[in-house]
Amino acid sequence: MSESNSAERSDGTDGQVSGATVVAQALKTQNVEYMFGIVGIPVTEIAVAAQQLGIRYVGMRNEQAVDICAEELGNNVRPAVTLLGDINAVTKQLLEQFDKTPWQYPLESKWWKTLREKMKSNEAASKELASQKSLPMNYYTVFYHVQEQLPKDCIVVSEGANTMDIGRTVLQNYLPRHRLDAGTFGTMGVGLGFAIAAALVAKDRNPGQRVICVEGDSAFGFSGMEVETICRYNLPIVLLVVNNNGIYQGFDTATWKDILKFGDATAVAPPMCLLPNSHYEQVITAFGGKGYFVQTPKELQESLRQSLADTTKPSLINIMIEPQAMRKAQDFHWLTRSNM
Repeated sequence: MSESNSAERSDGTDGQVSGATVVAQALKTQNVEYMFGIVGIPVTEIAVAAQQLGIRYVGMRNEQAVDICAEELGNNVRPAVTLLGDINAVTKQLLEQFDKTPWQYPLESKWWKTLREKMKSNEAASKELASQKSLPMNYYTVFYHVQEQLPKDCIVVSEGANTMDIGRTVLQNYLPRHRLDAGTFGTMGVGLGFAIAAALVAKDRNPGQRVICVEGDSAFGFSGMEVETICRYNLPIVLLVVNNNGIYQGFDTATWKDILKFGDATAVAPPMCLLPNSHYEQVITAFGGKGYFVQTPKELQESLRQSLADTTKPSLINIMIEPQAMRKAQDFHWLTRSNM
């Protein structure tokens, strides 16, 4: 190691320390409490050095990335105002300005009136769908029964296509900073990582608080092996996999078998299909957690009740729904409209 990379040892003697120790010391001086990483060179060395300094390390199985990119501003809809910068810094600046000059959008404005009418209409449509008694269940029926039992202080993590979009409208939050999801563009693979980070904070600061991670079956596939991470650290997470046998839509077992009669799956199976009735709950049981396979509202209610009551281990509820179930018709198509 060159002289420029050397540092003074913690015992006061002159000598060299590893680059991993320098990184760990830098993290410690910034009051970093947790470190997440994919085990491998050089992460392993940095993780060991961080733990020696009191930083808690969580080894993950799936790598994530974050970008701050000016080119993305206005990529979905054209904004009236754009803000470019670190979200913490920008939010702090906005709050400081609001403290100086308090402002609230007029409650009797046309915009508020239109919004209230739309909320009322959406609520009525969701209730109608949730009240359906047919089996397999639809998204709204599932979320209606989940919402009935959710603790008011729980943190909701949501990831998927229809699963996340519908969940946003039905699963309620009562406290700020208690919902995490894949964001505007629906980036997949972040759900379990979000849940792990939230659960670590909850475990340390609010013992007894639960994290409810709601995943579509396709979304779960992106980082499902993080279930091992959840079990390894025995985190207070209840995973709900809303399983429709596909990406957006799938097929039931009988239809899947009929499709395969026409040839090899690689030649005849629609690309959006996943294997019918996959038992994702067995993934968590393999690592010592508790798994449930449910097909009816009664089974869902009971399995969720047991999962919330059992604070000794994480659990996963694999919820089968109608493979062709969809969300209610949407009025806005800017997410799927080409910008070219």
